[in-house]
Amino acid sequence: MSVKIGNIELPDFPLLLAPMEDVSDPPFRAVCKDKGADLMYTEFISSEGLIRDAIKSRKKLDIFEYEKPIGIQIFGGDEDSLAMAAKIVDVTNPDLLDINYGCPVKKVALKGAGAGVLKDLDLMVRLTSAVIKATSLPVTVKTRLGWDDNTRNIEEVAERLQDIGIKALAIHGRTRTQMYKGEADWTLIGKVKNNPRIKIPIFGNGDIDSPEKALEYKNRYGIDGIMIGRAAIGYPWIFDEIKHFFKTGEHLPAPTIEDRVAVCRKHLYKSIEWKGAVVGINEMRRHYANYLKGLPNIKDYRNKLVTLKTFEEIDEVLGEVAETYSGFEFEHNVVELINYHEKCPV
Repeated sequence: MSVKIGNIELPDFPLLLAPMEDVSDPPFRAVCKDKGADLMYTEFISSEGLIRDAIKSRKKLDIFEYEKPIGIQIFGGDEDSLAMAAKIVDVTNPDLLDINYGCPVKKVALKGAGAGVLKDLDLMVRLTSAVIKATSLPVTVKTRLGWDDNTRNIEEVAERLQDIGIKALAIHGRTRTQMYKGEADWTLIGKVKNNPRIKIPIFGNGDIDSPEKALEYKNRYGIDGIMIGRAAIGYPWIFDEIKHFFKTGEHLPAPTIEDRVAVCRKHLYKSIEWKGAVVGINEMRRHYANYLKGLPNIKDYRNKLVTLKTFEEIDEVLGEVAETYSGFEFEHNVVELINYHEKCPV
């Protein structure tokens, strides 16, 4: 059975790539799409930034045909601004519009946006309603369990947002005060999904870093799909690996060093193509350590990669890495859930 979000048809139990600030740009999305992501989202975009015509905010609206289905995610704490931003998003023709009520970082949450809206559910309903009225796109929401352990109000949030017309809900299994610490608690996500009043798709998010855990949580909590964020950074293979494990009960072979270098090269090429050589090369530097994780004595190569300034030089070093470590057998699923601190993966 397929999963439907409005008129978007996704495969049975889709795997979603989470919106991650400074990560989920078109180059990163391209390699995740290649490796099995069923639905992807842009980095979150400030509604105020879009209205002010801020270049960085507008650039995040770039989406490409091969990425579809894709959602654009916006955040903000003002009804008029969110409604106006929704109209701007409409013009870019994504498949859906997502609202972020999950980002926990201070500069967002303490200004009454992102997870900050969890402290005022009436405001959340008004903001969401304003967006739904302003766009013809299916509207979805990404949020957390609540603000803190005393306000884990996600069950009420789900009912109220469904009642005003959202088409799907993705839930990160932590409160705002937890940030990304401790383990994600999926029990409330399961309660939302199994509430007989809830008819929209419910996607779970938080700490999925292996096919075994994905299958366990699918069976235990009954959710409609899983959203994966940090575990895909430097390891986009996780989508295909989960799908293969679901079908066969077996693991795909771990990607070889040649596989890793090939995907890293594509990511670099797309980064330069989209951002220009200087910015593309600079911003790619945060990804090399993740692609090469697990290799012994890799530090010298890694240090070279983050200082070189041309595609040709970097390409040459990546070739040396592939040659030096040819035949190296990686442990399966070298995945690390990076702690973002002041970043915002959801």
